[in-house]
Amino acid sequence: MTNEEQKEFEKKALDQFMSGKSLFGKDGAFAPMLKSFIEKALEAEMNDHLDTSERSKGNKRNGKGKKTVKSGFGTFDIDTPQDRHSSFEPELVKKRQTILADNLSDKIIGLYGLGMSYRDISSHIKEMYDTDISHTVLSQITDRIIPDVKAWQNRPLEPLYCIVWLDAMHYKVKVDGKITHKALYNILGINKEGYKEVLGMYISESEGANFWLQVLTDLNNRGLKDILIACTDNLKGFTDAILSVFPKAQVQLCIVHQIRNSLKYVASKDQKEFMRDLKLVYRATSKEVAEDKLLDLEQKWGSKYPVVIESWQRNWEQLSQYFQYTEHIRKIIYTTNAVEGFHRQVRKVTKTKGAFTNDMALLKLVYLAAKNIEKKWTSPLHNWSLTVQQLYIKFGERIPLILNTNSFGASPKGIETTDRV
Repeated sequence: MTNEEQKEFEKKALDQFMSGKSLFGKDGAFAPMLKSFIEKALEAEMNDHLDTSERSKGNKRNGKGKKTVKSGFGTFDIDTPQDRHSSFEPELVKKRQTILADNLSDKIIGLYGLGMSYRDISSHIKEMYDTDISHTVLSQITDRIIPDVKAWQNRPLEPLYCIVWLDAMHYKVKVDGKITHKALYNILGINKEGYKEVLGMYISESEGANFWLQVLTDLNNRGLKDILIACTDNLKGFTDAILSVFPKAQVQLCIVHQIRNSLKYVASKDQKEFMRDLKLVYRATSKEVAEDKLLDLEQKWGSKYPVVIESWQRNWEQLSQYFQYTEHIRKIIYTTNAVEGFHRQVRKVTKTKGAFTNDMALLKLVYLAAKNIEKKWTSPLHNWSLTVQQLYIKFGERIPLILNTNSFGASPKGIETTDRV
């Protein structure tokens, strides 16, 4: 920018600022400055391109083209230099690029990750920057994260996760012009340092043990070799699928899911009394006491609700694993609330979507939501120093402990950590 251009820009910017007008948008002071900068930079790139080698091949300038670009400073036209051989590949504003690689694209992706629709994003950008962006362009911008999604889905995992929760969400997705229901499988894990992490997301036609087997196999192929405790719902065949890939895993079925399924078969007039008796089972102080109370439950309700009682007896081994632990560990593993809490946060973002255009559209949004949620997971699980020691006593060398503060949560400066193994 020449001195005269610099003075002209400063004068226009000052006048607009003093008058209360926006410095952005098509009539703002910043757009002409950016246009001038880009055009001069493209000219410099062309000069570098047309070096001695290119000129010896007969290549030279061949006029200029025009392109409309959008940015955080507004929408404007730029003159783009061309060469005779069409071999010029500019770096600053690439061929077919219409959105400048400034923070506008990042803002659009950020807004999309918060659950805003393309219509709302378009209105927001128009209001803030006086720039019109079509739904097609917005889709192209959000598509830029697809490589990140795929890389994240295939990233290596740690060899051990102490506790893993597995559950599915359900969404509507368009397939060949028709809306169908898809299951989104989510796996949440706690590593040996006590930090929470989304291990993976997978999409299938419906939730079933066969697809869960594929999911577990993929986790294994990505480096996960051992799970201490796997917490799941009561899906038929799920336990067998887990043990076929991770044979040492301890499977804890979700007590809350079991209760919900039980109440479906109990008459409404009996539910209050039945629940009072059932609480004596799953809130017992020990497994032995719980089994005694389960016998009492069978004697009282077995003849009236045999299907319910039989379900508890059949699944008892996996339902009762949590009795091996102290109260604070029981609260962590006796239910899939951890992953369901993650699902609730994801649904806040996806609730505005009626149906997704395809599987990747669903994955893009849930991926962005997950990354935002993970930003809040900055500390180890509460009381992890106590939890990991109990797990070490229970599982021995399967959980190698690193004897430093990172294994148990950071200690305050000047204070020694005393609860180490």
